[in-house]
Amino acid sequence: MKIACFAGDGIGPEIMAEARRVLAALDLPGLVVFEGDVGGAAYRRHGHPLPEETLDMARAADGVLFGAVGDPACDALERHLRPEQAILGLRSALGLFANLRPATMFAGLESMSALRPEIAAEIDLLIVRELNGDVYFGEKAMRTLDDGRRQGFDFMSYAEDEVRRIAHVAFRAARGRNGRLCSVDKANVLETSQLWRDVVIETHAEYPDVELSHMYVDNAAMQLVKNPGQFDVVVTGNLFGDILSDQASMCVGSIGLLASAALGERQTQFGTFGLYEPIHGSAPDIAGQGEANPMAMILSLAMLLRHSLGREEDAARVERAVSQALADGVRGGDLGGTAGTREIGDAVLARL
Repeated sequence: MKIACFAGDGIGPEIMAEARRVLAALDLPGLVVFEGDVGGAAYRRHGHPLPEETLDMARAADGVLFGAVGDPACDALERHLRPEQAILGLRSALGLFANLRPATMFAGLESMSALRPEIAAEIDLLIVRELNGDVYFGEKAMRTLDDGRRQGFDFMSYAEDEVRRIAHVAFRAARGRNGRLCSVDKANVLETSQLWRDVVIETHAEYPDVELSHMYVDNAAMQLVKNPGQFDVVVTGNLFGDILSDQASMCVGSIGLLASAALGERQTQFGTFGLYEPIHGSAPDIAGQGEANPMAMILSLAMLLRHSLGREEDAARVERAVSQALADGVRGGDLGGTAGTREIGDAVLARL
């Protein structure tokens, strides 16, 4: 089994170190770990945020564990040299089109949510977001109209094969959870969404054991705060998924607890190749201070174990250890506690 670890910038190295300690404690037989540079750290060492040798490591691995990229010192660089291009480049080069972002309310943290505790307690959902299409990747430009007014435009589109492949990912995910899939679109206004809905319905014929429903995105945003417990798996496009997954993260109280996976079609001998990362970013304001919460990074490792290495039992062990540490009151500053990065890592290891 081969894992590529790219710590990146800001708090990336600190939280990656704790995930690596958890990985070492699992003592997986035959495990090989690669380490590579990405982001601002890679730019300073190699002159590019995604060096070719890093990309080669990713291609040779069964899964990639990714810390964070983002460095204010690089803000003045040309766009293609900025740290964030590392993650975009990896997604593109590795064909990663499906973003899996779970949002689960951990017991004892209900009061941290912006929602009423009894509503927050019901949150246990997975958002499946398409990553490579939609308005983010369509034709875009700024132009001046004949009357002198400036106009910006962005072209939204999906081809049916792009919708079908993300639908398959979502149906399989629902089949492995509670068997319910909600497809979110804006089919009452957008032709792109009408195609999305049509293709999801067609794909549903292959998954008769999964219950399929549809919801307009504005209603979905409202339902996420009104009754989030109704959702099991949600599948949606790039733009809507970007917004709804961030909304879901705040419903559970802290982005310091949320992991994510980006999967493609490539299969390894153990599972599906993917890239796994916490959603919180590089947090340069606390980098190097030992204050960052590494739980999202550790939970990202659990997702890698499950999806790319096929080690469900180890993944569940890691998730239970994190959950138990939280239940026992081990909390970082993002959750109103005082535990530091190393202390949180120690707590998870003790329960593992």
